[in-house]
Amino acid sequence: MAKQVEIDRDECMGCEACVELCPDIFEFDSDEVKAIVIKPEGGDEKCIDDAIASCPAGCITYE
Repeated sequence: MAKQVEIDRDECMGCEACVELCPDIFEFDSDEVKAIVIKPEGGDEKCIDDAIASCPAGCITYE
C-alpha cells in the first residue's frame, strides 16, 4: 500500500505551518480552524518531512 499523508484533526492547533510549507498538500479549513490534507498521496517528501518537523502538535503522519 502506498504512503498516505494524514492529520489528526483532533490534535491540530491550526497554526498553518504545514499549509505555508506545503500548499500543494495541505490547506486551511477556516470553518474548522484546522489544516486538512488535500493531497493524501503526498508529493515532495522533503516538504512533507519539513511540515511534520514543524508541526507543534505533532499531528501529521506520512506512512
